[in-house]
Amino acid sequence: MSEARIGFALTGSFCTFKAVFPQIELLVQKGYRVTPIMSANAYATDTRFGAAADWIAQAEAITGEKVIHTIAQAEPIGPKKLLDLLIIAPCTGNTLGKLACGIYDTAPTLAVKSHRRNGGPVLIAVSTNDALAVSAASIGTLMARQGMFFVPFEQDDHRGKPTSCVADFAKILPAAEAALEGRQLQPVIF
Repeated sequence: MSEARIGFALTGSFCTFKAVFPQIELLVQKGYRVTPIMSANAYATDTRFGAAADWIAQAEAITGEKVIHTIAQAEPIGPKKLLDLLIIAPCTGNTLGKLACGIYDTAPTLAVKSHRRNGGPVLIAVSTNDALAVSAASIGTLMARQGMFFVPFEQDDHRGKPTSCVADFAKILPAAEAALEGRQLQPVIF
C-alpha cells in the first residue's frame, strides 16, 4: 500500500472513459489516495458514451472525494502541496496544446501549473486523433520538459485514422509508479 496522493484529471476524450475508470479504481485498490479532477467539458457534457452526472458519480464513488472541476478549486493544489503526482488521462490534443503553450484555463491545466510550481511530476495519457499531426509538436514539447512523463501510447487505427494515438491505459499504474520515482516507463511509443 502506498500513501501517495494522486490527482487524476479527465479531459474530453469521452470514448476512452470506459477504459480509464477501471484504472482509477486500480490506483485506489493499490492504496493511493486519488482526487478526481475534470475539465468543464468532461464535467458537464452528456455524450453517446455516457451522461456527465454518471461519470461524476462514479469518480466520486471510486475515490471517496469530490470532483475538482473549477479553476478556483484547482489553484490550491500547489500552494497546499496536495498531490505527489498528477495524472491526466485521457489527455486530449486540446489539453496537450494548452500545456505546451502555458495556457491554464481549465481545472486540469491549472492543476498542472499549480502542481508543477513545487516540481511535482505529471503523467500524461494521450488520447487524440491528431497525435501524429498538429499535436505532435505539443507532445514533443512536453516530453522535453522535466517532470513530465507519458503513459506508453500507440497508433490506435493506423489505416482508418493514421494520425491518431491513444495511451495504453492498462499501463497507468506502472507508469505512475515510475513517474513517482522520477523515471519514464519505457518504451514510450510501441
